[in-house]
Amino acid sequence: MTHVDHIRRTGEIEHYFDRTALDAWKKLTGEQPVSGIRATVRRGRDSMRRILMGWLPYDLTGWRILDAGCGSGVMSLELMDRGADVLGIDLSAQMVEFARQRAADHRPAAGAGTVRFDSGDMLDGRHGRFDAVVAMDVLIHYEAAHATRVLEQLAARTDRKMAFTLAPGSRFLRTMLAAGRAFPRGNRSPSIYPVDTDDLVAKLVTRPDMKGWLVGRTERVSIGFYKSQAMEVFRP
Repeated sequence: MTHVDHIRRTGEIEHYFDRTALDAWKKLTGEQPVSGIRATVRRGRDSMRRILMGWLPYDLTGWRILDAGCGSGVMSLELMDRGADVLGIDLSAQMVEFARQRAADHRPAAGAGTVRFDSGDMLDGRHGRFDAVVAMDVLIHYEAAHATRVLEQLAARTDRKMAFTLAPGSRFLRTMLAAGRAFPRGNRSPSIYPVDTDDLVAKLVTRPDMKGWLVGRTERVSIGFYKSQAMEVFRP
């Protein structure tokens, strides 16, 4: 993956979420009723978010966490309520504005940390260092080699843990994607790239830049049209 390739891919993703499917994803990540495919995707995402949150300590006081691809900011606010200082980054400036509106209406829990939402590249070194990175349904939009390099670059600025999701390489998911049914109606680009999740992570921690990282837990969520694999790597 070259820098040019990364810029091109992030541009495609930004175009999709910022200009093509913004309203559909606002509904999907909001609280208003949805039906059909969107309902299964919402239930799947809610389940996946609970898994990733469960892999972090309940008390996150003193932790600085990157919510990479924060979308509407739901997980960022939950992390803040558990005491973390959270930076939510998303390519879509309009989704970030939606997250800021959600934060303005949110009543923080006692002992809450802080949250800040910005639009831009999650790999920008100016974001600084983190104790943990969470990236839910972000790397599913990258081919295996690209996803691996993204994780390496995030790991270079992460001290404790990364919890993320990948698209499992199941026959059902490949068929579903070929039928164009994985995302809300409209332009369904960018593509989802199913990968061999266990193989990708096992090879990831053997790379020279990942010295000291270990493979942690993994769990699949399969609810209707939502298919995603939670993965964890950590520093002991």
